[in-house]
Amino acid sequence: MTQTQNKSAYRSGFVTIIGSPNVGKSTLMNRMVGQKISIVSDRAQTTRNRITGIVSRKDYQIIFLDTPGVTAPKNRLGEYMLKVAFDAVNEVEAVLLMLDASVGIREKDELLLSRLGERCGKTAVVAAINKSDLVSLGDIDEIRERLEKEPYIKDIVAISAETGRNVDKLEAILCKYLTEGPQYYPDDMVTDQPMWAICGEMIRENALKLLRDEIPHGIGIGIDKIKLREDGIHDVFATIYCERETHKGIIIGHGGRMLKRIGSEARRDIEWLFGTKVNLQLWVKVRPDWRNSASALKEFGFTPDF
Repeated sequence: MTQTQNKSAYRSGFVTIIGSPNVGKSTLMNRMVGQKISIVSDRAQTTRNRITGIVSRKDYQIIFLDTPGVTAPKNRLGEYMLKVAFDAVNEVEAVLLMLDASVGIREKDELLLSRLGERCGKTAVVAAINKSDLVSLGDIDEIRERLEKEPYIKDIVAISAETGRNVDKLEAILCKYLTEGPQYYPDDMVTDQPMWAICGEMIRENALKLLRDEIPHGIGIGIDKIKLREDGIHDVFATIYCERETHKGIIIGHGGRMLKRIGSEARRDIEWLFGTKVNLQLWVKVRPDWRNSASALKEFGFTPDF
């Protein structure tokens, strides 16, 4: 990474966010960086890549690595997502472990705690009990007591990523683990993700939101082309890939209505991202079993090396 500045007494470092699916990791990172850079959905496992979010303050910079929710893999994509999650635990200043207070510590969380204990080594782990606004203090204390049994967990804080409750306190705790070093990114840079990747995630987020449970996770987004016209309008051409013909019909909808809705919602998000008018054109194609295809994963922006 390019080091843009080296200030005396300036601190910086990398923090991996890890947790079970749907605990609010992306919501927290979007709040901390001040804008949407990671997909937010109430469906589990919507973050597929290791998204980098950057928080720059006067005296420090935190680079967050948002990981896919940790769960047992069911296909090649699932294996990739699990590898991404635990690879991001290594060689960082701290690991931010997130838990969902509204459901307590489940079997999948116990598995995560066990694996994290094996992988974190000397890396400090900070536990954030998210959605604390939805439960009682007694519920939070019960989770806290369980976490205090893990010697590798150095700090515990109850937060609400949705409302912002105690997020500033969490940031202050993470700052303890930064080391004196350079500012890696400019002040106005909030992610190192390319525009095409964020566009693809915005399209997928809106597809998941509108399709709900009608389509499983077998949706991939391919950005075919992004072009800036002389009149200042961005043309964005993208393809939504699914695994079955029946899914294609659902995505398109009667008379193309669902596809138009997805396009309309995504276009507004992309216009906000670019700060210009956007002409978004969407197509739907069937690509059977793409989640088990190494070539398809690479085409859609995943780079598995297993």
